[in-house]
Amino acid sequence: MRVIGLMSGTSYDAVEAAAADLELRGEILEMRPLGHLSVPYPDELRDLIASSLPPAATTVGCVARLDTGIGQAFAGVAVRAVRELCGGGADLVVSHGQTLYHWVEDGAVRGTLQLGQPAWIAEATGLPVVSDLRSRDVAAGGQGAPLVAMTDVLAMAALPGVPAALNLGGIANVTVVAPGAAPLAFDTGPA
Repeated sequence: MRVIGLMSGTSYDAVEAAAADLELRGEILEMRPLGHLSVPYPDELRDLIASSLPPAATTVGCVARLDTGIGQAFAGVAVRAVRELCGGGADLVVSHGQTLYHWVEDGAVRGTLQLGQPAWIAEATGLPVVSDLRSRDVAAGGQGAPLVAMTDVLAMAALPGVPAALNLGGIANVTVVAPGAAPLAFDTGPA
């Protein structure tokens, strides 16, 4: 299966795309990277994101404009990724969207808001789009970064001892894989 992943980080400077061929062989998921793109947000959209982030006040109208504008920006990058990274054909697009708010109260993540309407991506590419991954992770009791820990576990499962990974992005997170125990993954704060 040929998959394109899209996201934009805490810096909200660009839309990132990565493409890979994924194949399940028994219990092993093999990944063959195909490449990546980084496409800066248009200045006007980046300025609108910046002016809408907490603690600034915003309106529902502004949120709707952001959801559409970010969705269209992601769609443009997805079209390029299909063409430039996948030779014109892909099976699936996965979009994290752009985080505008992460609600943490009493040390627990209560909710998260990612914008970038996936319908724009689906219309532009003609492909199925999986989105809202962070909200699903929060609903399941996670902290809103489900793919980092899963990838870390896959990469470290065969290592000896108690391997750990520290991922540095806008927000840093740690994954620990101890033999015989469930993986432990959590955010540590700004990186």
